[in-house]
Amino acid sequence: MRIDFRILHKDHKARFGIAQLVSGRSFETPNFMPVGTRGTVKGIDCERLSQIGAQIILVNTYHLMLRPGANLVSELGGIHKFTGWYGPILSDSGGFQVFSLKSIRKITEDGVEFRSQIDGKLEFLSPERSITVQNTLGVDIAMAFDECPASTLSEKELEDSLGLTLRWAKRSLAARPESSQMALFGITQGGLAPRLRARSAEDLSQLSFDGYGIGGLSVGETSAQMYDTLSYHVDQLPFEKIRYLMGVGTPRDIVEAVKNGVDLFDCVMPTRAGRCGRVFLKGAPPYINIRNSKFANDGSPLDQECTCLTCKHYSRGYLHHLFRVNEMLGPQLVSLHNLFHYLDLMKQIRSAIQRGIFDNLYRQVVSSWQSFLGGNEFSQPKVEPG
Repeated sequence: MRIDFRILHKDHKARFGIAQLVSGRSFETPNFMPVGTRGTVKGIDCERLSQIGAQIILVNTYHLMLRPGANLVSELGGIHKFTGWYGPILSDSGGFQVFSLKSIRKITEDGVEFRSQIDGKLEFLSPERSITVQNTLGVDIAMAFDECPASTLSEKELEDSLGLTLRWAKRSLAARPESSQMALFGITQGGLAPRLRARSAEDLSQLSFDGYGIGGLSVGETSAQMYDTLSYHVDQLPFEKIRYLMGVGTPRDIVEAVKNGVDLFDCVMPTRAGRCGRVFLKGAPPYINIRNSKFANDGSPLDQECTCLTCKHYSRGYLHHLFRVNEMLGPQLVSLHNLFHYLDLMKQIRSAIQRGIFDNLYRQVVSSWQSFLGGNEFSQPKVEPG
C-alpha cells in the first residue's frame, strides 16, 4: 500500500483520520481538495492556498496531457515544482472529461478516441495511457480510468458501462509501475441502481487499490437520489481505506456524505461560483450573490463570522463594485473567501468528530439550507458556467 491511512476517531459513521503518503506528505480527513484543473486553482496562488488551510489539491490528467504535456511537466521537475504546490496532489484520470465530450468521442474496449478541444487533433486515452500520464506528472494519488455514465441511462446500459469500468480498473492497476510511489484509487460506478453499486464495490474491493472514489454522482440526479445512494453505498467499501466522493458539492452535500462515512471531496463550486459572484456564508442564508444591487451601499464584510483575508479587508459594497466594473480582483477575492469557507467547514467537521458532536454541526448546516430553501432541502443551487 502506498498510503498509511489511520482512522483516529469515529462519531457514528463519520471518521477523522490521517493519510500518510510514501513521499512523506500527509493530509487529514475529512478534507476538501481545491480544484486546480490545469495546474492552478483559478485566481488563487499557492501561498494563499496554504494560508487558508488547503492540505491537498486536485489536478486533471486530461487537460495537462493536452497542454502543456506530461513530459514537459516532468522535465520541469514534476507537478509539485511545476505548480509551486508542495503538498499532496491527486489527479483525476480524465474519465469525467471524456464523459463530457460526448459529441466528439468514441468509446471502445481499448479506450476513448476523441478530438482535442484545443486544436481538433485526434487523441486517444486508455487506462494504460492515463496511468502513464499521471505517473509522469508525479502526482501523489492517481485515479483509475473509468467511464462515467449519465444518470439517465437504462439499467442494462449502466451494467454494460460498469463492466467496462471494472475491466479498465484492472488494467489501470497493472499499468502502474511497481517502483512507483504513486497511490492509486479505484472508482465505483453503477448509477442509482443498488444492485450495480453493490457489484461495483464488491469487485473493486477485491483489487489492491489504495483507496476508493465514488463516481457517477452529481451528474444529473437529484440531491435526494444522491443521498439515498450514499446511505448504503459508502458502507459497501472497505472500512480501512479512504472513501472519496468525486465532484461533490455544496456544504449541505458534504455534511451528508461525512455522516455516511466519506473522507475526501473535490468540487469546482467554491471557485466557479465565486467567479459568478456567489458567496457562501455561515448560517442562514447559506449564500448570496454579491452582484445584486442591494449590496452596492453595504459597508459590512461578506460574512461577519469569517476571518479570511477578503472579510478582514473588504466590504460587500467594494466587492459589488469590482464585479460591476469587471475587475478581476472581485472574482479572485470571492473565490478566496469561498475556499476558506469550505476548508474552515472541513476543519469544523474534523474537530466535531474528535469531540463526538458531529451531529450538532450536521443539524446546524442542514437547518441553514432548509430555512433558506423554504424547507425543501433537496433544492440545490445552480452555478452559472464560468
